[in-house]
Amino acid sequence: MLTGSVLTTNNCMKYQFGLKDIFLVSLVFIFSCTSNEIGNSKDVNPDAVFFDYEIWAEEGKEDVTVNLQYRMGGKNGTTLVLDEPSKVILDGEQLNVDSAKVTGAYYEVQRPISSFAGKHTISFTDLNKKEYNEEFEFRPFTLDPDVPSTLNRGDLVFNFKGLEPVDYLSVILTDTSFTSKDINDVDTVRNGRLVIEANRLSALINGPIHLQFFREQLLPLKKPTKEGGKFMITYGLKRDFELKEAVKL
Repeated sequence: MLTGSVLTTNNCMKYQFGLKDIFLVSLVFIFSCTSNEIGNSKDVNPDAVFFDYEIWAEEGKEDVTVNLQYRMGGKNGTTLVLDEPSKVILDGEQLNVDSAKVTGAYYEVQRPISSFAGKHTISFTDLNKKEYNEEFEFRPFTLDPDVPSTLNRGDLVFNFKGLEPVDYLSVILTDTSFTSKDINDVDTVRNGRLVIEANRLSALINGPIHLQFFREQLLPLKKPTKEGGKFMITYGLKRDFELKEAVKL
C-alpha cells in the first residue's frame, strides 16, 4: 500500500505523490502521524488496546494485504507485541508479529486476490483470554464494459460491478501537463453507474490520461475494546486512455 515517496519526521509518516504519476491506495492524500514505538501487551490494560486494521488490494496485483496493529494510547499510540495468551487469528491461521522502523510492530499476511473475495474473520484474544471477533467481506469491483483506448470529450460514463446500489469512489484523472489542475474528487456511484460531466474535463488537456478509481471503506468495529479501533478496506483499479475532442457532425 505504501506507494509514492515516504518521509518520516518525528515519527510522522507523510505520503507524497508525483504531480502526474499519482498512484493512491486511499481516497485522498494520506497524512498520518502514528507512533512507530514498540511495547508489549502485557504492560497494557486489555481494555485500553486500540485495534488498527487495514486491508488493501489493487486490480492486477496478485495479492491482498491484511495488516493488523494493536496500539496503546489510541490510533496514534505505541504499537504492541502480543504476549501470550494474547494472539490474533485470521480465518483460523495465527499470525506472527513483524516490525519495521517506520511502522513499529504489526501482524500481516498476504493472500491471493483470486481466492480472497468473500467473508472472513479476525479473532483477537487478549491477556484475559477474552475474544474479540470481527467478520468482514472483501468485495473487489470491476468495470463493465472496460474503458476504451480513446474517449471523446463529453460526459464520460463508467459502469461497475460489485458496488453497493449507492457507493462512493475516489476518481483521479491526470494528464501530461504540469499546468492543468487534473481531477481528484470523491464521486457517487448509483446503481453501478458513474458520470463525469463534460464540463469537469476542462481541467484536462487532450492526450494521454491516467485514470484511477479507489474505494475506501471505513467499517465500524462490531466488537471493539473500550479504547475502540479503526477498520479500513481499500481497493482500486487504474486505466489509461487518450482524450480527444468530440467529432463535430
